[in-house]
Amino acid sequence: MPFKKFVETGRVAYITKGRYGRRLCAIVDVVDQNRALIDGPCTGVPRMAIKLKQLRLTKFVIKFPFRASTKVVRKVWSESNIKDKWDNSEWAKNLQKRRLRRQLTDFDRFKLRYAKNIRNKIRSKEYIKMYLADKKQRGKLKFENRGKKGYNRRVRKNPGGKPAPKSVAKPPAKK
Repeated sequence: MPFKKFVETGRVAYITKGRYGRRLCAIVDVVDQNRALIDGPCTGVPRMAIKLKQLRLTKFVIKFPFRASTKVVRKVWSESNIKDKWDNSEWAKNLQKRRLRRQLTDFDRFKLRYAKNIRNKIRSKEYIKMYLADKKQRGKLKFENRGKKGYNRRVRKNPGGKPAPKSVAKPPAKK
């Protein structure tokens, strides 16, 4: 699969580190192989040179002339609705989830764990019901009533039709 996100004029990027971390910007010019001139007029990022290692390229590209002014970048940014597109992307949603997770208190984490536990119990019960219904339908299991709280015990049918031996001889003790 070929590489699709290039460092180019108009590429929208996410700043990961530094003073303006966790904000979006647009690449205005490539200074050299390690730095780019960026501008984020609608996100509060001033025009400045930044290391490419601090940027993560997004799939969004906006079209504006080479070394366009901040005014032009702001106009194109708002026309192309980058903020809305970013908010609807999976990347932004995952970042928001991570941010919310970090803000949980101890009691919130307890409630979350408790809710997951209940959900998993319900899911397991439904899975067992479906599994047993499928096995019963295929005729591979028969049920014996234990007589205790209405629970049934699964017993495999003997495939050969012969009764299973009632007692098994113990192996001789080692000396």
